[in-house]
Amino acid sequence: MAEEVELKLALPEAAQRAFLRHPRLRGAVSRQTERLVNVYYDTPAQDLHQRGIALRLRRQGRLWLQTVKCAGRSAAGLTSRPEWEIPYTGNFDFSGIDADAVRDWLDRDRIRGRIAPLFETNFLRTTWRFEPAPGVALLLAFDRGWIAAAGRREAISELEIEIVSGEPRHLFDLAREIAQRLALAPALLSKAERGYRLFHSTPPAPVKAADIALTAAMPPLTAFRLIALSCLEHLQHNHDGGANSDDPEYIHQMRVATRRLRAALRLFAPLLPADFAAALLPPLRTQMALLGAARDMDVLLAEIAAPVMAALAAEPRLAALVGLVTERRFHDRSAAKAALRSAAFGQLVLLAGDLLHRPPFEPSAAPDGETLAAFADRRIRRLRRKVLRLAAAASVDDPSSLHALRIGIKRLRYALEFFGPLAPGKNLRGALAKLAALQDELGQINDLANAGRLLMACAGDDSRLREAVALIGGWHAPRYAALLRAVPRRLQQLRRLALPRLLSSNSNRESL
Repeated sequence: MAEEVELKLALPEAAQRAFLRHPRLRGAVSRQTERLVNVYYDTPAQDLHQRGIALRLRRQGRLWLQTVKCAGRSAAGLTSRPEWEIPYTGNFDFSGIDADAVRDWLDRDRIRGRIAPLFETNFLRTTWRFEPAPGVALLLAFDRGWIAAAGRREAISELEIEIVSGEPRHLFDLAREIAQRLALAPALLSKAERGYRLFHSTPPAPVKAADIALTAAMPPLTAFRLIALSCLEHLQHNHDGGANSDDPEYIHQMRVATRRLRAALRLFAPLLPADFAAALLPPLRTQMALLGAARDMDVLLAEIAAPVMAALAAEPRLAALVGLVTERRFHDRSAAKAALRSAAFGQLVLLAGDLLHRPPFEPSAAPDGETLAAFADRRIRRLRRKVLRLAAAASVDDPSSLHALRIGIKRLRYALEFFGPLAPGKNLRGALAKLAALQDELGQINDLANAGRLLMACAGDDSRLREAVALIGGWHAPRYAALLRAVPRRLQQLRRLALPRLLSSNSNRESL
């Protein structure tokens, strides 16, 4: 069995010529080009796919090669997975697979007897070999062609960097050097996964944050690495939609992913190397500003202006203002899309991935000491105390104090979500639901409080448009007043909210 360790990068088709002119390619020790035709097989019910197994035949000249791959470890685009390759002689042969469970399952009559071709990939691959240091060898492959399934086609334009010998840091060094000149972003979907989606005509959709497999006994730095990589994958899953779709949920999910990553940096700050956050925070803030501006205008149009426009459709002043809001939304969304299509986004993700694959974040390099359960208990207690202080200082007459409380609640909620595997059961779900509801209400108050400023910026000095702003404010005034009246009661509920007990923790369940 061989283990393939590679980083896949999406290359815009318009950037293919620029890539071929990249000066780094001149440092390769060899180059070769070949046409690769691959046919992927599965049962009619896609049993292999459901089990995380990919089976393909690849034509190499006049010969065919059989490859079996199993689902492996994936971290923000860097993939490590087992694979077995043998010449294909006319019949599938699984005898060389040294993983007994995989071999025996594929050899079952109901599997072997029903395997049939499902989809095909056909692409030109140019491969460069780099040997940047003694004992280090990397293969950089540039694939351009297509995937065909069920009468449909989809373009292939991507780079794959594979480790022949060396460490992941060498792979990231090469990727980041290439990404200085090109808009490259790690691609999470393999060609096989794309083929299955094309076969099923699966439409793209925004992706929410995934659960993270943490254990109470693991070192905190190992947990941070898993959390940060999950945040990066959340970001990457929504990148294509954010850069090319008008669905506002993609931008929203990218903003959530970035906020979660920043919350994790803050949560684990006492353990992180001094220069780690310093390297990531500036580009994260830049991205947050662009995504935030686009999201603010989405909310302003959909939740503030549109309901009033629907209720007062015959009001010309309102129609003129909503038109300007729509233009401003288009401008801010275009700026966010341009940023996501630029080289800066890929550089940020590659920088984060690179840092998380170096000491002290490598799982094998994690030091002995405090367990994650003890660290999580201590940090959650600290966040609880901060929320209590912010709640005591909150006033309905001071929107900024309510906004600060909302941020504090959000950080506590993210921490509980991160450490969720350490606190299973209804208590955690109940606490998260109550925190999310309060955060949402405070968010509505913040959106309404900021709406006037954003609307006035759109209205400028036009008196008629300013009158339209007043109309919107008056229409939302009853809801705003009701939200403010509910704040004292919500704060009482917050103080009585019970924190879930963490596994392997000596602390008792406490109330906020």
